[in-house]
Amino acid sequence: MNFVHPWMLLLLLLVPPLVWLRFSARRRPALRFSDGRALRGLPHSWVTYARHALPVLYGAALVLMVVALARPQKAMDESRVQREAIDIVLLIDVSSSMLAEDFYLEGRRVNRMEVCLHAAKEFIQRRRDDRISVIAFAGVPYVMAPLTFDHGWLLQQVNRIEIAMVRDGTAIGSAIASGLNRLRDSEAESRVIVLLTDGVNNTGNITPENAARAAAALGVRVHAIGAGTQTYAPFPVRDPFGGRRYVDQLAVFDEAQLKRIADITGGQYFHADDTEALSRIYAEIDELERTEIEVEEYTRFEEHFMPFLLWAVGLLALERVLALARLGRWP
Repeated sequence: MNFVHPWMLLLLLLVPPLVWLRFSARRRPALRFSDGRALRGLPHSWVTYARHALPVLYGAALVLMVVALARPQKAMDESRVQREAIDIVLLIDVSSSMLAEDFYLEGRRVNRMEVCLHAAKEFIQRRRDDRISVIAFAGVPYVMAPLTFDHGWLLQQVNRIEIAMVRDGTAIGSAIASGLNRLRDSEAESRVIVLLTDGVNNTGNITPENAARAAAALGVRVHAIGAGTQTYAPFPVRDPFGGRRYVDQLAVFDEAQLKRIADITGGQYFHADDTEALSRIYAEIDELERTEIEVEEYTRFEEHFMPFLLWAVGLLALERVLALARLGRWP
């Protein structure tokens, strides 16, 4: 609790003299008698003692009125208003090559997609002050979420990502161009694309290099992550007799091209060949993309003068009613 006008509380010093002035006149006898000593032996009724409540009620009412004038307030909550610091677009490859199971997560062998989504969600949870967009891509890009501060909803969208959810292929250039469309009108101090892929660009209307040059022209950095062991990896295939079996297939990505994309845009290239490396890479990008943000904190207050004022009026009314009754000057 705090007061808007705390100096008004100095008026509390006037309460005792005002009470004295109000009730000093009532000390005069209400009934004149030749010798008051003859009345001292008379029994006292409850009214005699209850009359002392009148100055107490009056004084309490004055105190409450002074407190109301000081405008007591209670802090309800604090809010944070942040200026857009960094806008980030996550490009996640969902082509069929992400089925390769050359990663391990929590002691079990999993495909590349599961590990990549796990690392992406950890990254999102660390960037609570930034707007983030997620785009899944294969043969074409698909916007899962536009730039948003709503990271809870963003994580739900990431959970919806599936392998081959769009036409198969690897259109890295088109994916970067789609990310640039999300960032083109951004007024953030820093704009970043994090590209994760395990394949070679083999489709799309724009080459990765041209898309990277467009990003550089717009001042957008692209950090490129190549996911996979760059060797033969087990792929699940359907067994003609039912069930599923694994076939080792060569699963490589164009590391030189990813390096060129990062170099052109001023970003960095990373190679993730296991789960720990991928988590470490996202953590490193998290540290790279830090900037000072202006955060304004404000507190919402709730006015509390009205209850004090109502109680003061109520006590004054009660004091006046009792003063006009037996507790007043009437004998």
